Amino acid sequence: MQEKRIKLNSVADIKMFVRAAENCPFEIDVCYNHVCVDGKSFLGLMGMDLNQILRVQYDSEGENTEFEKVLAKFAAQTHDAA
Repeated sequence: MQEKRIKLNSVADIKMFVRAAENCPFEIDVCYNHVCVDGKSFLGLMGMDLNQILRVQYDSEGENTEFEKVLAKFAAQTHDAA
């Protein structure tokens, strides 16, 4: 299971993410706190709080470079306290 942190800032960002996710043969979950939605669901993602950093969890069998590119585009900058 892989996990990445992303930030989606607009409806256009959600559309781009869902289009990339739909082309993946594996499941993708997008989570914030205790809420997880299907990463291939536009309506599910619209219900998420876009002011927050979201966790993307997926179990890819091989590398899907297009999906990885989209994840990199929306990668969240996190600042962990030392």
